[in-house]
Amino acid sequence: MTDEQQIRELIERWAAAVHAGDLPTVLADHASDIVMFDVPPPERGVRGLDAYRDTWPGFFEWQASGAVFEIESLDVTAGADVAFAFALLRCGTPADFERDPEHRLRLTIGLRKLDDRWVVTHEHHSFADAS
Repeated sequence: MTDEQQIRELIERWAAAVHAGDLPTVLADHASDIVMFDVPPPERGVRGLDAYRDTWPGFFEWQASGAVFEIESLDVTAGADVAFAFALLRCGTPADFERDPEHRLRLTIGLRKLDDRWVVTHEHHSFADAS
């Protein structure tokens, strides 16, 4: 399996775990020093796996109200020991998509290869400004 295929599977597994509310699998392939910039505050992001873990319960609660989290497109570029990926995801409630059928979450992920295993070191989630 190529590095690009390994990374694609890692991200698809992560997205499925997010959708299922499976926190151990969401965390599984993330570096201990992960940095994440997310849609909700803090604007300076969260740093470290513990802080990253703490961001998910509120999202899982919101998602349980009927929201979806599905990869629509995913592009991966891998070097020997660093890689990045970017994706568009359907992330929202039925009301979000009724109001704006093109409502998409933008995702950028940075990865490092450590001990012959890809791990996520950076995540950035954003929505286009609706103003």
